[in-house]
Amino acid sequence: MSVSNERSQWLDRMYNNRERVPAHVDHFRRWSADSRDVMRTQPRELDVRYGGGPNEHLDIFPTAKADAPVLFFIHGGYWRSMDKRDHSFIAPAFTQQGVCVVVPNHALCPAVNVEQITMQMARALAWTWRNIARRGGDPARITVVGHSSGGHLATMMLSCLWPVLAADLPPALVKNALSISGLYDLEPLMHAPYLQSSLGLTEQQVRQASPALLPAPAQGKLYAVVGGDESEEYLRQNSLIETAWGKGAVPVCEALPGLNHFSVLDALVAPGQHLNQLAMQLLR
Repeated sequence: MSVSNERSQWLDRMYNNRERVPAHVDHFRRWSADSRDVMRTQPRELDVRYGGGPNEHLDIFPTAKADAPVLFFIHGGYWRSMDKRDHSFIAPAFTQQGVCVVVPNHALCPAVNVEQITMQMARALAWTWRNIARRGGDPARITVVGHSSGGHLATMMLSCLWPVLAADLPPALVKNALSISGLYDLEPLMHAPYLQSSLGLTEQQVRQASPALLPAPAQGKLYAVVGGDESEEYLRQNSLIETAWGKGAVPVCEALPGLNHFSVLDALVAPGQHLNQLAMQLLR
């Protein structure tokens, strides 16, 4: 299905977050600097292999608490950019509250597609479930948190049929997910030249990898949040997943006032902020 050039240009404006927030460079610079500090000063286990494919490695930030809940954080970047090492800054706000933090990498488009990245995250979570107890984490309490495209991936993990992936995995491997500025219907992205040139989405991929087009998960809860200052499309996407899956599966669906696509992630790591409290609710 083709769309008009005017529609394509509008979609580019709706989904090009870097253009919408010129200060994104400052956010990236600070995230990177803070992450370098964390990797230098915090207890950590870096570049642990969860598979043999491209970029299939993760970082672990343990906490002093035994049998700690596990926060599995998936970075954003529209499946085509960014790296786990730019997001180590996520860890201290949670390790200081007795949470073990895992930050995985995945391969990037266009070398792979969104479906393949989704399967990488499923394999990373399977590895985490099998191995995190030796690092002080409780495999029975894994919460997945993701930002932007990572929010899409976090949401997809609630729909994963874990025993089909591997016979030893429990059906409820992921109990909860927090999606921050997530994407739930990928169809509009097919018509945004800014994205489609590198994502190469097909109609089949859209059907299979759009959470809003899939049945609500049989178990688990999703908290869906978005910055109140984000584009019309991001606000629509956030409401869409609640409509598609229902209040039972999505008990929290909120637009957070005064936050844009990048400052919303900063709110996650600010103790006392509502978003940090929502994450801790799920972890507890």
